[in-house]
Amino acid sequence: MPFGTKADATPSNAPLGVSSGAVSGAGTTTGKEQRVTKQRVAVGTALDELDDFVSTQELYRILQNKGVSVSLATAYRILQSLADDGLVDVLRNGEGEAVYRRCAVTGHHHHLLCRNCGKAVEVEAPAVETWAARTAAEHGYTEVAHTVEIFGLCPDCTALRSAGKL
Repeated sequence: MPFGTKADATPSNAPLGVSSGAVSGAGTTTGKEQRVTKQRVAVGTALDELDDFVSTQELYRILQNKGVSVSLATAYRILQSLADDGLVDVLRNGEGEAVYRRCAVTGHHHHLLCRNCGKAVEVEAPAVETWAARTAAEHGYTEVAHTVEIFGLCPDCTALRSAGKL
């Protein structure tokens, strides 16, 4: 499965989320700057080339197959840093494993995820936002955040299942 991002002041030849000097969490509250390393650039470039969510181990294998020298531990740290800075979406797949993707949508959104092939569709859900805010207010909660992920079979996998090929 593969990933998504946002960034500011990104040179046209740099991967999304990587600036020429330091990487900051564009539009995030951390304001933490990250050193631009070969490994961080390689991870960012690999993410930019993927369309779906990917686990750290899958990304690590992709990088190894490209001849990129990065340890699995470093890949984990970089992905966590990108997630902390809001530069990638992270969610748990059906097995509970964290998966990452650079997203085209920069605001708060949710995902429809295929349980079979991992295809993801980004969706806005104003009704969910209204419900979450109302429910929190009814119970006196403030500074509320939420995550909604919807799992099912995408149209292609549904067709395969109907044809008995899945």
